[in-house]
Amino acid sequence: MGLRNHVQRKLLTLMRCLAMPVLMMAAVFILLISAGNVNERQQAESLKQMEDTIHKAVLNCYAIEGCYPATIEYVEEYYGLQIDHEKYDVFYEVFAQNLMPEVTVLEKNTGLE
Repeated sequence: MGLRNHVQRKLLTLMRCLAMPVLMMAAVFILLISAGNVNERQQAESLKQMEDTIHKAVLNCYAIEGCYPATIEYVEEYYGLQIDHEKYDVFYEVFAQNLMPEVTVLEKNTGLE
């Protein structure tokens, strides 16, 4: 019975020694996943803000001129819209002068990932 108790105590000691590193690794893993989620949300919010800014500038042009601009470059030149073309691809589709153009903003793949 003495050997059995000795083995159980050794096993318990070993489990206690391993518990802390395992818990620390789990905590680090959770933090890394959380940081990735925050980054993804920030990127999505950045894209939405850029789209909203473009829509506001396009609507401002429509309010002043009575028609939607034919190109996004026109809005940049005459309405002060600033787009970081190194960071974003902007797709601007016009259907008619009296219909709101479709605007899609995508983040460019920088190739650093």
